[in-house]
Amino acid sequence: MAKVAREMVEKAGVNVDRLLELLVKNAAAELTTYYYYTILRANLIGLRGEGIKEIAETARIEDRNHFEALVPRIYELGGKLPEDMKVFHDTSACPPASLPKDPTDIEAMLTVLVEAERCAVRGYTHICNLTAGKDHRTYELSQAILSEEVEHESWFSEFLGEGPSGHFMRRGETSPFVSKFLR
Repeated sequence: MAKVAREMVEKAGVNVDRLLELLVKNAAAELTTYYYYTILRANLIGLRGEGIKEIAETARIEDRNHFEALVPRIYELGGKLPEDMKVFHDTSACPPASLPKDPTDIEAMLTVLVEAERCAVRGYTHICNLTAGKDHRTYELSQAILSEEVEHESWFSEFLGEGPSGHFMRRGETSPFVSKFLR
């Protein structure tokens, strides 16, 4: 644990125990979303499903990267991950992005995907609001993850016909905002 890091965050007025709770819950959401997106992606078949598969795969890989980037900060602040994977899963800040009852229903599949991203956007916005000007490292990390989650939401919402977002699928690059935290 980086004792001075925790001390400085506490001195800045952040409830570190509450922040750690949020970070662990969001890390659980990222890892479980990675798992559920694996199942969703495998079921994106047919003419309509294949067009979404690459985007779902990018979001899936980036969610794994978000988990990997969050873990060091959790430990730096004196936190830890639950030792039991079932407990960790149930700690998730977001509900499971489960496969719809009819996996051939692409609209239902997209709704699952976009709602998972919207939950993540809400969670990281909240963490950014708590840490802005107080915990620079957690803020920067959460802001980077938030930037990618906003893009994920926009990709899926466009497929639902909710309107243009101005975001484009990234080619050959994953986690452009979070990658510096993965070194």
